[in-house]
Order: sequence, then structure tokens, then C-alpha cells
Amino acid sequence: MHARAEKHGKPAAHAAKGHPTLGQLAATAICGNDITSSCLYVSALAILYAGPLAPLALLLVAVVLYLFRAIYAEVVGALPLNGGAYNALLNTTSKFRASVAACLTILSYMATAVISANEAVHYVHDLWAALPITGSTIGLLATFCGLTILGISDSARVAIVIFAVHLFTLALLLVVGLGAVMTHGLDVFFANMDTPPPGGFAMALFFGFSASMLGISGFESSANFVEEQQPGVFPKTLRNMWIAVSFFNPVMALLVLGLVEIPAVGEHKEALLAHVGAESGGSWLATLVSVDAALVLSGAVLTAFVGVNGLVHRMTLDRCLPQFLLKSNRRGTTHRILIGFFVLAVSVLLITEGDLEALAGVYTISFLAVMALFGIGNVLLKVKRAKLPRPSSAPWLYVLVGVSSVVAALIGNAVMNPSYLRVFLEYFVPVVLFVSIMLGRIALLKAGLYILRQIVLGVTKPMGSLAKWIREKIDLINAQQVVFFTHGDDIDDLNEVMLYLRKNEHTNRLKLVTVVANEEDVPSKVKNEIRVLDRAYPEIDIEFVVLEGEFGPELIRRLSAEWGIPMNLMFIGSPAGKLEYGLGDLGGVRLII
Repeated sequence: MHARAEKHGKPAAHAAKGHPTLGQLAATAICGNDITSSCLYVSALAILYAGPLAPLALLLVAVVLYLFRAIYAEVVGALPLNGGAYNALLNTTSKFRASVAACLTILSYMATAVISANEAVHYVHDLWAALPITGSTIGLLATFCGLTILGISDSARVAIVIFAVHLFTLALLLVVGLGAVMTHGLDVFFANMDTPPPGGFAMALFFGFSASMLGISGFESSANFVEEQQPGVFPKTLRNMWIAVSFFNPVMALLVLGLVEIPAVGEHKEALLAHVGAESGGSWLATLVSVDAALVLSGAVLTAFVGVNGLVHRMTLDRCLPQFLLKSNRRGTTHRILIGFFVLAVSVLLITEGDLEALAGVYTISFLAVMALFGIGNVLLKVKRAKLPRPSSAPWLYVLVGVSSVVAALIGNAVMNPSYLRVFLEYFVPVVLFVSIMLGRIALLKAGLYILRQIVLGVTKPMGSLAKWIREKIDLINAQQVVFFTHGDDIDDLNEVMLYLRKNEHTNRLKLVTVVANEEDVPSKVKNEIRVLDRAYPEIDIEFVVLEGEFGPELIRRLSAEWGIPMNLMFIGSPAGKLEYGLGDLGGVRLII
């Protein structure tokens, strides 16, 4: 441990950072294709479980989504980095808990990609019977994998076209459908309204609400690529998605109740809106709805690729996943992440042999769990990071009601489909196990080294090189230096920093940096307290650095370039007063106390 003072001059170099490219329309289209595709199936689900109460159940979902607009806006406003629920929990709790949320999100995207691609191909197959289902599904997944590799700007153009066609088709279906209702009368509607709700009012409304919550899948996607959005766009994407879902989902359910008798809904649940189109406008409208369904479900596949790319890239930067995933191509996209996700999706499709009902359980539980964990992340942000600046704050009532509603929907879906939980665990446990191995790889390597030494005792020469390699691998991982910026924290706070690093980060080298106007401003007690920490944690090399200058984004970029330390491996404590810069401005610097 040693100390030195450096003058704060102009940076010689700084880390290159790409500028956000997505405006409001493009960002809304990417995640909006996923959430608005719910119109194709959520009306059938709501009516099957809630009967005539389906529009009310869908309106309750719209209310819950309104609460989550504020929840997401606060968290992402305070922590404007890719990762969604993972990022929220990473900055408020341990890396392992954050990784659990990330695993749930990845599973949700995996199920979304496979189910959406397969359903899109089925819609086209209904129009062209010669189309091979499995081969075409793989081809569709490969198409959007390649499109995402080309770059998010190219992906956004395709998403905008799909989104525009989808909204036009839904609007046309509503107009033609309402005309048919006015022409044929309200007999079917009143007959449906007189139908008793299945299981009684309360039970029908609860299960209808639980099933209808699947209609907001995709709302979480915008938070996973927020760094690619222009400033101020993220809350607008939340607003736009909420408006679309709040209008189209309940209104479509009313239209179905006005044209289709409730007992017949189950017969057409796979393509209910296409049937509504046939009933109201004829075969041409049914064909248009089927084509639109294929397009917007393809758009949901694109959403999955874009969302998982942003999330996995952030996890890899935090060393939760293998570093080879960070390799980028000439267009700046991390193609290895996208190809890996494509291989995962195809393997799941082949393993299930195209029978994707089992994946519905993975999709349902993982999506609702991610929503709940994001709400919990908001609670932790309020409690543990109260002084962190944020453009807006969700009222406590919104957070508590929103999280409780999602948990209730999660329970409702588990009760309606008990097999979902078993299937979900079959996919979830291996994913968590893999991430756990990555996070605990130092301990596993040490255990492997110990076992190896016991086995090869007396046969050291042939095995000596392997033991040396493992030792060097451990040293290489631990050699990554990290930085903590302190402003004169007392010994207790600095001890919390050491405990956090020892538990969550693979390193034995710490730069403890204080930034002051003059070197004389450094409290005399600091050096003595650091000597105490140095004796208490002999396995960690503590280097105390005094910098004269001003703490801010420019300093962080300069130090990252000069020291070769990524900005996401630089840490700060919660500010005592109002922090002048947001975490987005600081390039991914993390809060750990």
C-alpha cells in the first residue's frame, strides 16, 4: 500500500463511447411490437377465464401497467444503464441476486423468441400449407439474428414498418368490426353479458386478471436497451406502450364479445382475431389479420434479440458471463451474444419438437417474476439509495400496489396451470447454476487445485504444469484492479467496501482514490485508517491515491484510459448530498455502500 498525489490535468485519452441512436418512434416500435402483439391472444385468454368480465380484467391490467410506468421511470432515471431488473438489483443488493433477475429475463426472452417465431410461421402456414414449420421457424430466428448483428439502427427500421402495419390492421379491424356489430345488432353482445362468469364474479375477475397480465409482456424490454435510446426517450416509450395496451386490449375484448359467442371463443383461441375479421369483413380481412399477426410476432422476435443483447452485454462487462462474449464486429455489435442466443433458441425448438406449450410456463413465470423483481428493485433504491438523483419518483402506494398485483397474477397463473412451475424450474435451475459457477469460479478453481494436489501427491512433475496454470489463472482473474472513490469515509464505511469487494468481486488489488482541491485537504486520519485496513485484509493490495482536481465524468474517463480499468469496475458510495452527475454520465460507475 502506498500513496501518491497527481495533478488533475486534461485527459490524454478517454474511452470511446457511441452515441444513442434511437428516437421515440424507433424505440417504441422495437418494444411495442412485443407488447401490442398481445392483442392476438390476450382477448381469448381473458374471455376464457373471466367470461363477460374480460374487458374489466384488461382494464385492471392497464391500471397496474400505469403504476409500473412510474416504477420503471424512477429506477431507469436514476440508473440509466442497460440491464433492466438486473441493473436495478446490481446497484442496490448483491451481484448474485441481480444475476437471478437476469436469468429470469433471459429465459423470458428465450421463450418469447421461440414461441413468437413458431406462432408467426403457423399463421403463414394457414395461408400456405406447403410451408415447413420447423425449418421456417429456424429461418425466421436466423433472419432476425442477422438483422440485429447488422446493428440496432437497421433493426429499428424494420421494427417501425412492422409496428405501423400492426396498428393500421388493428384500427381497420376495429372499424370494420364495429360496423358489423351495428349492422347485425347487439344480440350476441347482450347474450354474452348475460352469461354467468366462470366460478363467480370474484374468482372470474381474479383469474381473468392473472391471465391478462401476460398481455403486457414486452413492457420490460425498453429498460434493457436504454443506453441505445436518445435522452428523454425512455419514459416516452413507457407512455406509448401503456396507451396502446390500455386502448386496444379492452376494446378488442369488447369487439369479440359483440361478434363471437363465449362458448365459441375456445374453438378459435389460436387465431381469434382472424376469426373476428372473417365474421365482420370476410376472408380478405381474416387474411390481412393473419399476415399482420405473422409480421408483429416476427417483430417480437426482434425485440427478444435486441433486449437480450443489451442485458447479456452488461452482465459480461460485470464478469458474470465469459469475457469472449464481448467481442464486437466492424459494425460495433456483439455478434457472439446474438449467435449464442440464436443457438439456444434453436436448441429449445428442436428439443421440444415444435410442441411449445411447455415453454408457456417458462414465459409466464419468468416474465411476471421479472416485473416483481423490478418493483422490489425500486423499493431498495428508495431505501438504500435515497440521495441518488432521479428525474421522477414513484409514490410508495404505486410501488406496493403494483408489486402486490404482479405477485397475485403470478400466484393466479401457478394455480391455473400447476405444471408451469415444474417446467419453469427445469429451465431456470440450469441457467442459475451456470451463472453461479461463473460467480464462484475462484472458489471452484481453488477447490480443484486442492483436489489436484491431493491426487497427484508424489507425481508432481507431470502434473506440476497444470497446477501452475490453475494458480496463474486465479492470479490473472484476481489481478484485475478496481477503484473506489472515497471522500474521507470513516473506517466503518471503508470496511464495508472491503467486505463487499471480497464477497462480490474477483480481485486482490484496490485503488482507494480521493479527489481534493489541494493535497493538504486530505484528512490526516485517512492514511492511518487505510493502514488498519491493510493489516485487516492482507490478501488485498490497497493503493491509496490522492488526486488534485474535480470528481466527474472527464476524470473517470481519463483514469479508466490511463489505468486500464473499465469504468464499471469503479465504485462510489451513496452521496452525502445531491450528486451532481447521474450514474449514466459517470459511464457505469457503481454504488456499493
